[in-house]
Amino acid sequence: MLADVTQWSPTRLGNLTGKRIIVTGATNGVGLGTTRALAGAGAHVIMAVRNTALGAQRAAEIGGSTEVLEVDLSDLASVRAFSDRLDGDIDILINNAGVLTDQRRETVDGFETTLGTNLLGPFALTNLLFARVRSQIINVASDGHRMATLRLDDMHTRHTKWTAMGAYTHSKLAMMLWGLELDRRLRAAHSGVVTQLVHPGWVASNLSNTGESRLMSLAHKAVKMVADRLANDIDEGAVPTLYCISEPIPPGSFVGASSRFGLRGEPALIGRSPGACDYDAAARVVQFAEQETGTTLPV
Repeated sequence: MLADVTQWSPTRLGNLTGKRIIVTGATNGVGLGTTRALAGAGAHVIMAVRNTALGAQRAAEIGGSTEVLEVDLSDLASVRAFSDRLDGDIDILINNAGVLTDQRRETVDGFETTLGTNLLGPFALTNLLFARVRSQIINVASDGHRMATLRLDDMHTRHTKWTAMGAYTHSKLAMMLWGLELDRRLRAAHSGVVTQLVHPGWVASNLSNTGESRLMSLAHKAVKMVADRLANDIDEGAVPTLYCISEPIPPGSFVGASSRFGLRGEPALIGRSPGACDYDAAARVVQFAEQETGTTLPV
């Protein structure tokens, strides 16, 4: 029986001493809140970050047992190097890092940057590390996936109109479908590893801090001003991820805020869009990601 979500708090994590947990994007936003809670519960947190100097500063501020390793999810060479540098097994992999860009760009691998960072980088990282994951993979997606239409014939938006929010929600729908197929494959293989997806709600964070144009910068500042007053702080935004660790929820669950519009509220199992429940589309997304990254799940 699930716990009463109205009473959830970080104390439900219990004592995580001896657990090794990777958190990508751990220097800011939800990743920082997640890292802080896990380290506070005794876990050894591997902070997988682009900016190692900032990572070291955050680790010092957090205290507890942490280490900082460099990874740029928009660069497959960096993802592979991270996998090579990592020593030993891990208990939980949290694919938290995400980006919202101001204009269409491509990564060093030729991927549309939003898709490359939000889907293909975490996809490759998960496949490369899977043999060393003991128990759980948590992917931070978004309820914004409901606004997206999957473009399987143009995943990198080379031939269709690109917009910042369109690219972001498209990447999150693709991530939801990857999570669906990942769960299916783990169950079919009778794996001891489970996976969940989470929506952190509306969080005051620096997600779109990407060297914006003046217009985007002004819009971002306006949204941030409202968010700082009304949205979840980063610790509240981390709760759905932490809930996946502390509660006995079913494999493949999508966890988010319990309020009507999913913006704030206590953590709960929430529904996903019909498009995010399409197993055929999920298999095609994974096939695309395997081809682009040259990686596959070793189950």
